[in-house]
Amino acid sequence: MPKQIIGVIRGAPISTGVKAGDYIFLSGQIGSVDERGNELKGIEAQTRQALENMKGILKEVGASLSDVVKVTIFLVNVDDFAKMNEVYKSYFTEDFPARSTVVVALARPEMLVEIECIAYCPY
Repeated sequence: MPKQIIGVIRGAPISTGVKAGDYIFLSGQIGSVDERGNELKGIEAQTRQALENMKGILKEVGASLSDVVKVTIFLVNVDDFAKMNEVYKSYFTEDFPARSTVVVALARPEMLVEIECIAYCPY
């Protein structure tokens, strides 16, 4: 099964994602900065940006959020769950992927959420 590296995270030994056969595995997406490099604060803004990042990477390989079959969310503060979930529900509105949410410490203090996924794209 051939694999395709989707992108490389500059300065880190990490691929943005890997397409292997009909599956796409995305590394954790964060939302602490927008596309212009401006810092984003608050769980809603960071969740939205992380999901937009995920959506953009999937689009690069001809997939979309509707192809996502598994999501893992890493959340710094359990009290942010409800707000994060409201934003999440605006991106995944039907045929919901399987999902796990875990409370963790992330790599940098400004990060409030990190989201990774697996998509299935047989076309």
